[in-house]
Amino acid sequence: MEYCFNVYNKMAPTGIVLALGKLVKSTALPVVLCIGSDLAIGDSLGPVCGTLLRKKKCADLFVYGTLKKTITAKEIKYMNDFLRETHPSSPILAIDAAVGDAGDIGLIKVTNTGVRPGLGANKRLGKIGDVGILGIVAERSVFNYSLLNLTRLDLVYRMAEIIAEGVANYTAKSYFCPVQEAAV
Repeated sequence: MEYCFNVYNKMAPTGIVLALGKLVKSTALPVVLCIGSDLAIGDSLGPVCGTLLRKKKCADLFVYGTLKKTITAKEIKYMNDFLRETHPSSPILAIDAAVGDAGDIGLIKVTNTGVRPGLGANKRLGKIGDVGILGIVAERSVFNYSLLNLTRLDLVYRMAEIIAEGVANYTAKSYFCPVQEAAV
């Protein structure tokens, strides 16, 4: 199942809260994994989102992946095991940037299939996350990496704000405590 929200839709954060409410199959507080690199603007959606979530001081939320400590596709093969051992009963929300059709740029997709990081850069990595939140930041092309560098920071930042607000509001429904620092 997949829910899509346009970055210019003022109700997108509320839609993300409702989508997470339908897709997260656990009552435990989720763990948020923000995937990406700060070396390419288009790939920085995850770390920017993680940084915004940390600044919101939302819930007892464990957030992995910020601008200060990025989680890139290279670490994904280790993160699945680490997260399952460290947070065995928590669902994992994976946030990542994605490429898509030209008409899909600006869409935020919330899906029950997790994410496959690195797909836009033609990497074949495993799925991570119980629920995936993808921001489509560029058009799919054979030159994906160069397109990620040409993505507008305004689009990435606006998407990150919407996703962070949605996740923060979703977790605030039931819990409220300062953010826990996650060491990776």
